[in-house]
Amino acid sequence: MKLDKIIARSRIIDLRSTDMKGALTELLAVSASKFPDLRQDALLRGLMQRESTMTTYLGAGVALPHVRVKMSRRYILAIGRSREGIHNENTVDEEKIHLIFMLLADEKARDYLQLLASIARLLKDEDLVRAVLQAPTTGDVFDRLVAGFGGILAKPVQAQQNRINRLMIHEADRVAKGAACGAIMVFGDTFVGGIEPGAWFPKSKTILVTRNLVELDDDDDEDGHFAGVIQVRSYSAGRLAQLRSAMFVALTRGMISFSDRVCCVGGIAGSNQFDTVVIVDVEREFQTLLTGHADLMPDDVKPEVLERVIAIATELAVEGREGRPVGCLFVLGDAPKVEKLIKPLVLNPFYGYKEEDRNILNPFMDETVKEFSSIDGAFIIRGDGVVSSAGSLIQAADSDHILPSGLGSRHAAAAAISVATECISIVVSSSSGQVTLFRRGVMLPLTEKKLGAAG
Repeated sequence: MKLDKIIARSRIIDLRSTDMKGALTELLAVSASKFPDLRQDALLRGLMQRESTMTTYLGAGVALPHVRVKMSRRYILAIGRSREGIHNENTVDEEKIHLIFMLLADEKARDYLQLLASIARLLKDEDLVRAVLQAPTTGDVFDRLVAGFGGILAKPVQAQQNRINRLMIHEADRVAKGAACGAIMVFGDTFVGGIEPGAWFPKSKTILVTRNLVELDDDDDEDGHFAGVIQVRSYSAGRLAQLRSAMFVALTRGMISFSDRVCCVGGIAGSNQFDTVVIVDVEREFQTLLTGHADLMPDDVKPEVLERVIAIATELAVEGREGRPVGCLFVLGDAPKVEKLIKPLVLNPFYGYKEEDRNILNPFMDETVKEFSSIDGAFIIRGDGVVSSAGSLIQAADSDHILPSGLGSRHAAAAAISVATECISIVVSSSSGQVTLFRRGVMLPLTEKKLGAAG
């Protein structure tokens, strides 16, 4: 769903209240009051109950309170701005909240968590938040949010049409056709500010790879050749550093197949210059991981869940925790069998919470998972994204797979559980910062080793 489609001028207000309950009451008055099937008192209780159990504060003065109820519309978004600031005990150091985005969702809305995550990622854009706070009127707030949510403020650039870029685009297209490639993968972080989807290869199936969130317009795929965007983070400035992770995600989404060749074109991140064309034979790249099987993904694992786990693992590899390297293990899928092969090392911090609140797709789970990453043991995650437990000891044995020297007990446990069950395990190394995926005991490094200090 395009986010700019759920914004309405009438549901954007300047708040008078200085506390969260009062602010939410004001927002409900301009939104829920127009729908007779909604009870404002019940909605307020639901919103405040969520605030008491799990904060909806995103940081930088922005909060995203949300609740699911039975209603006639899929979504209602109300936005409040407070120049004085809202007091909230759930913020760090009692930091005041200046923007509240209140989302009401129908209980049957299937893309609820994905929409919530999209809004949360966009609200982490400091330029967008600053533009909204500095807007003279609520009408200007509306205009700036529509522009930002619609992607206008992102200012994507066309491939700069200098001589070398024109040559690289022409040659990549020619090489892709000559090699009978099924798709062209463009690494958009080559250009500062990103690039516009489908801008250079209008007659070839194109996949855009970027670390940035890209909201697509309805007309981005008018000719049917633009396959979509893969959001993959990389901490390396090297050429095509995101390649293997992007290929893996493209496979799980069905954008490419094992029999495909893919032409990849990119350059050093931020250089504004294409300088590399690579042809990848997908089956050859992943043949060790397949080990005679055609199914790379477990049947019960949703692709978007795997992508989110990879993203969090990569962020941990990049950032560590509180300035220190952190190693952790995620076990994804085949939960009934996995749970027979684990035992708790600590009390389960996720026990008793609603499944929706402990789903890895929920944007408010990011910091929770990162905070618990320092606990010894593994995160156990169902294929639909619900986190079952943290701090779990893996009790699976695997004597058939010999790991490379230098890998420790965390990698051994990841390999063993991936052999004993139909799961995928992902390890963040505390020593090298490398993110490694295991399937059926076979390891697939998704990122390169970090030079110098581990992350």
